[in-house]
Amino acid sequence: MKSKIILTLSVFFLFFSSCNDEILDKDNPAQLSTATFFRSEDQALAAINAVYAALQANNLYNREYFFLHDLLSDDNQSGGAQLEAPRALILNYAFDGSNPLINAVWTGMYRIVLRANFVIQNIDEATNVSDALKTRIKGEAHFLRAWAYFELVSLWGPVPLNTEPAVSQDGTPRASSENEVYDLIFADLQIAEQNLPPKSSYSDGDLGRATEGAAQALQGKIHLFRGNYEAARGPLLEVINSGEYSLVDDFIDNFREENENNAESIFEVQFSTEFGAGGAWNGDGAGIAEVTFRGQEYGPNAWRNVIPSDGVVAEFEPNDPRNTNSFYRIGDPFNNGDNVLTETDVQGDITKPSWKKYQMIYKRTQENSESGINFRVIRYADVLLMMAEVENELSGPAAALPYINQVRARPSVDMPPYPTAEYPTGSQDQMFDAIVHERRVELAGEQIRNRDIRRWRRAGKLDSEPIPAFQSRHDLLPLPFSEIDNNSALTNADQNPGY
Repeated sequence: MKSKIILTLSVFFLFFSSCNDEILDKDNPAQLSTATFFRSEDQALAAINAVYAALQANNLYNREYFFLHDLLSDDNQSGGAQLEAPRALILNYAFDGSNPLINAVWTGMYRIVLRANFVIQNIDEATNVSDALKTRIKGEAHFLRAWAYFELVSLWGPVPLNTEPAVSQDGTPRASSENEVYDLIFADLQIAEQNLPPKSSYSDGDLGRATEGAAQALQGKIHLFRGNYEAARGPLLEVINSGEYSLVDDFIDNFREENENNAESIFEVQFSTEFGAGGAWNGDGAGIAEVTFRGQEYGPNAWRNVIPSDGVVAEFEPNDPRNTNSFYRIGDPFNNGDNVLTETDVQGDITKPSWKKYQMIYKRTQENSESGINFRVIRYADVLLMMAEVENELSGPAAALPYINQVRARPSVDMPPYPTAEYPTGSQDQMFDAIVHERRVELAGEQIRNRDIRRWRRAGKLDSEPIPAFQSRHDLLPLPFSEIDNNSALTNADQNPGY
């Protein structure tokens, strides 16, 4: 799908750039409008590709999304270079509604909502578009809107609900409750599941689009986040029993360019240096900057702004191969084995490791600002570990064992199966501790730990608080001050408690 996004978005953005001009010249035949758009399959594809392109913007997976989740978790600490002030404030839990990083991710999510709403509102009336393509595009739009609203509600609580493209400057109030937001999310995911094909039905050119399995996995993830284990079990089992997914043999293949959209991938954000390399620092998801700065920001011989925390490093069991496949250390080979990391290569404390996941130096000498490695948003290992947690709660430790041990049995990992001396797993609590451990070492640095901590904290399942600076107000992020200033339906009274 990478090659298709940039080729089709120009038509879509011509439409958006012309909307304001219509007020001045409603009869201009050269301008596109809702009445003249969606007249071909190319235009319909341009519209849905624009929703995906928003994931690639600077305020989401290009840069800010991974910073926000990573800095809110306990898996990271400041690295070789001094963190920019907004990021340091997130890491130290000293933020408020003026924080640019919080504001950026909020804006990115609502850009997805806007574009998805445009597709949902118009796709049924599209002409010269096959019914099969209309059905699939509708499913994709509902999936992406659901994903964006889950990000919003899980981090900010009840948020403004927009289900149609904005046509006036009237503001949108916050939802009356989180339940109202989740009702929309689950309705969207039901439509997505019904309308989307399985992953195996896509051609190579369309890999990366939302699938039936992605909609099911996201349903399971959201139900688990809310502590509804019974509701999570069904969709997770659908994914597991579908035969569409499996663990890849080599753990590190999940974070390299050559192995994208592999058998373990359920949903991932597409990137490629072939399209729009350069000028992506202010990329707005227009399909002209399809690269990510993760390598530059986290790379051991680059800026090294963020490094693994002491806690996540210590979590790995002795001889767990995922340790060396998650982190770079001084003396490690890189650039296809032609180079070795030395003390002069690395900024900051050289006794501490750097992130290895998503780093391009496995095949080149240095990171730069243009990495084309896809971000794996949901992978099958996560589904198996979620299922282990569900079964532990509903049926007990014995039912959880097959799922958690599958992850440990991956050929490149080959860790002893549970129970182990450190994790006896004879009781529900012991199994839960093993699942917490396994999720942390398997999914480290994948923007998952932050939400795991939040859901376990809300459920009263944490033995101790993993974030020393956490206060009760941090359970939700502050609404951006700019949103309150610019949304006429919001006032300071709508701000989350404590801000």
